[in-house]
Amino acid sequence: MDGTAPRLDLNAAALAALCDEVRDLILRHHAGLPDAFVGQSEGGAALAEAMREPEAAAGPTPAPELLAVVEQALSVTYNTASGGYLAYVPGGGLPAAAVGDLLASALNRYVGVWRAAPGLVELEQNVIRRFAEIVGYRTGADQTAHGILTSGGSLANFSAVVTAREALLGRDIRHGVLYTSAEAHHSVQKAAQLAGIFEDRVRIVPPGADLRLDPVALEHVVAEDRAQGLVPFCTVAQAGSTNTGVVDDLDALADVCAAHRMWFHVDAAYGGFFAMTQRGRAALRGLSRADSVTLDPHKGLFLPYGTGCLLVKEDGPLQRAHDVAAAYMPAMADGAEHIDFCAISPELSRRARGLPVWLALRLHGLDAFRAALDEKMDLARRLHHGIVARPWLETVTPPTLSLLSFQVKAEDPDAATERLLQTVNSYGRVFLTGTRIASHGYVGRACVLHLRTTARHIDMCLADLDRAHAELA
Repeated sequence: MDGTAPRLDLNAAALAALCDEVRDLILRHHAGLPDAFVGQSEGGAALAEAMREPEAAAGPTPAPELLAVVEQALSVTYNTASGGYLAYVPGGGLPAAAVGDLLASALNRYVGVWRAAPGLVELEQNVIRRFAEIVGYRTGADQTAHGILTSGGSLANFSAVVTAREALLGRDIRHGVLYTSAEAHHSVQKAAQLAGIFEDRVRIVPPGADLRLDPVALEHVVAEDRAQGLVPFCTVAQAGSTNTGVVDDLDALADVCAAHRMWFHVDAAYGGFFAMTQRGRAALRGLSRADSVTLDPHKGLFLPYGTGCLLVKEDGPLQRAHDVAAAYMPAMADGAEHIDFCAISPELSRRARGLPVWLALRLHGLDAFRAALDEKMDLARRLHHGIVARPWLETVTPPTLSLLSFQVKAEDPDAATERLLQTVNSYGRVFLTGTRIASHGYVGRACVLHLRTTARHIDMCLADLDRAHAELA
């Protein structure tokens, strides 16, 4: 009753003790990663029930008890930090970036407005400049490219569609049409829907035999829509699809978009950073012609989940699509050199999202990431050669970058492939996922994009495929 409230801020000794406890948990976790079980899903309902807290805790709980709960929560999980994780598109969880996340949260500076933390905003701009260089946009004194770091590729695709809509349609969006392929990530259709371009205005262009978006078919569909009085405004291509790793013919699609004055967006969330390598750059030819590009550093740069990026070749459309003024806001930055992220993105409240990316890039250097990406392409080809050598398997899509799909040769290949994957995953050494392709049905897929994946894991995967095949036979 003396009017004093409990202190929420920790003193130096208490903060140091908490950091020590967390550090020990992290080190234990990392020490076990080489041989950790990769994909545990049994018992999830019971674990969730055990995690449920029926009432709020009125008083404090000792940190060791809380961290024990965290460790218990990890007992049923897809272990995405393991080198055997070949499922979906892996996020590596680079430790240096995790330390950067800690710094960003502990320092707690606001970077939505340049004046609030100009130094931290500039560090994030350095990251954007490096990414622009990687995709082939102009850099240096004549750079016009801008970009934002997002929570992931879905939000980047959303901002890209909104930017294209504002640039090509303005406020009358009723007749606008967006084009993409069956290989597009589902976030593209979600982005269109959120941007007011509903399902009847999204065209899934028929693919070629190679599953790539067919430029000739795109021309035909665009011409049909124009004849109906509609307004084709955007095409979204894939630079490494999540489904099968397909890379569209970006140069040919850029030609179609230029001829029809459409916005050309490339979803390179999975594949874009391979442009750092010689082979990747050849596969992604035409990427620099895109009006906008989605990248996911938490994929191709092995960072922890929660970091995506949208790059736009010319800065004007991005700001026109996102900038809204308010009387309570501080003065915005002067001149083109200084960027207010709140004026070019959907977010106002944001922390220093670029700090962990900048720290990881500078601590390791770009050559280390380039070498790692080259290694992942080599490992994917090692896995591909192993699949080709097994007469009971066939490749459906070989690895253009580091993702491939395959199928069991059987009377019912869908069921046989699904059983094979389930059996392999039950061993817990590697984790594979499946998908469906219209031309082949159910297929297995492996995405080699984890910083901890080595030749040992690829050979382990092939051995487990053999073991599962023998058991099922």
